[in-house]
Amino acid sequence: MQSTLRRLYATIPPEAAAARTASTPRAVRLRRLRKRPAVPPGQSDVTKDGLTPTEHARYERLRAKGDLEISNGSPVARAEWLQKLNARRSRIRGIKHVTKQDGELDAQVVGQKIYLPNIVFRLVRNHTPPGQPYNPYEATFRIPQSVTKTDVRSYLAAVYGVKTTYIRTDNYIAPVPSRSKPKSQSYRTYKRAVVGLVDPFFYPLRLEDMEEKEREEREKWIEETYKIKETLREQKYELLRISRSGSKDWRWRGSLVLKRSAILKLVAERRAEREGIIESQAEAIRARRNETSTAEN
Repeated sequence: MQSTLRRLYATIPPEAAAARTASTPRAVRLRRLRKRPAVPPGQSDVTKDGLTPTEHARYERLRAKGDLEISNGSPVARAEWLQKLNARRSRIRGIKHVTKQDGELDAQVVGQKIYLPNIVFRLVRNHTPPGQPYNPYEATFRIPQSVTKTDVRSYLAAVYGVKTTYIRTDNYIAPVPSRSKPKSQSYRTYKRAVVGLVDPFFYPLRLEDMEEKEREEREKWIEETYKIKETLREQKYELLRISRSGSKDWRWRGSLVLKRSAILKLVAERRAEREGIIESQAEAIRARRNETSTAEN
């Protein structure tokens, strides 16, 4: 008889629980701040029974309505209710258990079998604010817009065996190009899914985790393959050319415009031009004074 080992949400490590709390949507955090103080960084907002604020509110609501199961004349305890809730969340969809004549449970597939879908999950690095460490209990994917949170949870569990604690999704809508301006860059509409993980996962080939020599080789390979720095330089030159092309008496001088010597030369030319204008104005004032004094005499 085969048995399936599952890791329920209540047994996630404290780091994963803290990552789940830190990824709470901003609107939810602001709503919770009206009722309770803010959670310190690196800590979780779960209760002593392991319930999140949302689960605690749901439990109290069901208890007030009398919808909780009664055990020994009292409602089901929070820990027992959470265990049943986690068991339902972690169940394998599409399978039901049927009791045989000998008393053993037999797992039967309900409905039609589902094979690997023809969708693409693109793993990207998490957004890490400057000065903060990388969060290994979180993964970010770019997924098709038709994929829902339930699809993401089922896909990761069935294909890769990845257990998730939460899923946040948002849609990026590409800007509509204007007819008056030329289309210089194309954008795509996509959906982003931020997934909380039970087990830590570090993004492969992270430059921050490499030794100095290995990091230099990796950066050299990236530059030779993708030409990132060269592309940024070309973008800078192109933006400068577009922004200055409409100026009077302007001409493109290539990359020499951005050199320090060229900048100092331009500053000196403008300073000399400004001093020449001031000197001519002063000369004109002195000439008018001389003419006035001659006429009086």
